[in-house]
Amino acid sequence: MKPTHIPVLANEVLALLNARAGECYFDGTAGYGGHAREIMSKLGNGRVILSDRDVHATTVLESEFDGRPEVWHLDLVAAAKRLSEESIHPDLILLDLGVSSPQLDTPERGFSFKDQGPLDMRMDADASLSAADIVNTYSEQHLAGIIGQYGEEHRAKTVARAMIAARPLTTTTQLADVVRKVVPRAGGIDPATRTFQAIRMEVNQELQQLELALPLLTDALASGGRIAVISFHSLEDRIVKHWFDRESRDCVCPPGQPICTCNHSATLAKLTKRPILGTEDRNNPRARSAKLRAAAKLKQKPKEVHEGPN
Repeated sequence: MKPTHIPVLANEVLALLNARAGECYFDGTAGYGGHAREIMSKLGNGRVILSDRDVHATTVLESEFDGRPEVWHLDLVAAAKRLSEESIHPDLILLDLGVSSPQLDTPERGFSFKDQGPLDMRMDADASLSAADIVNTYSEQHLAGIIGQYGEEHRAKTVARAMIAARPLTTTTQLADVVRKVVPRAGGIDPATRTFQAIRMEVNQELQQLELALPLLTDALASGGRIAVISFHSLEDRIVKHWFDRESRDCVCPPGQPICTCNHSATLAKLTKRPILGTEDRNNPRARSAKLRAAAKLKQKPKEVHEGPN
C-alpha cells in the first residue's frame, strides 16, 4: 500500500506561502508530498523541486507526481547548497521537520517502539550511524547528554546507565523496555518516547542540519519570496525563531553596545509574530505539537558608498 502523508497545518501553510502561478517552489523535506500536492495546484507551470533524504519518500514522489517536479534525494544542507551552486532562487520554500508518519508506521525502519524492529532510525538508509551504534557504543556521559538535551528527559543519567547495563540492545522493544523500567509513566505518554526522540535526532543530526540550512536557504530565497517552517520540537522551533528574529533586524550587536559595528542588514520580514500552533487530530497525532513560522525575503538595500577625502 502506498504511504500517505497527511499534511499538518495545510491551510495555514497555503495562506502564508501564498503561491502564485509561475513561481518556483522548493520543499526541502518533502516526505510523501502532502503539502506539495496542495501548493503545486496553485503554481501552474511554475518550477517545483521536491527534496528528501529518505529514498523511500523520493521513490514515491517520483511515481506519485509522474515526473512533473524535480526530485532530489539529498539531505537538507546538501539540497540548500545545490540551490546555491545552480543559482536557483525559489519564491517559496517549505520545511516540514521531524519524522513522518510513514516512517513511524514502518517497523523495519526502527523509529517506533509500538512494534518490534531493528534499532535503526536512519532517515537516509545510506547513512553510516544508526541507533544501534549510539545505544551500544556511546559512553554513559554522551548518552545522558543527548537524552537530556534532545529528549528533555529529566532522568537522562539513569536511562543512560540502564542502557549500558543492558547492552547489547538490538531491537526497539528491548530499548523501550529498558527505559520503562527506570522512568515512571506520566500521563498518557509512554516513558520511552523522549529517549527514542533523542536518539533519532542524534542519528539524523536534525538540529545541526536545520542550523546550517537556514542561512543557505535565506540566501537562496528570491526577493519577495516566502519561507515557512513547521517544527515539532522546542529546540527546532527555538532555532527557527532565533534565525527569523535575527534576520528581521538591521543590527545584531549585543544589547547595550553603544555603537553598531555589525554592518548587518535585515534580510527577512516575519509573517508570523508568534508560531501558529497545530491542533489535536485523531487522524494525525503529530499535528498537536506542530509550530509554524514564516517570513518573507526583503529587497536588498543599496549599500552606502563612503567617499574618501579629495
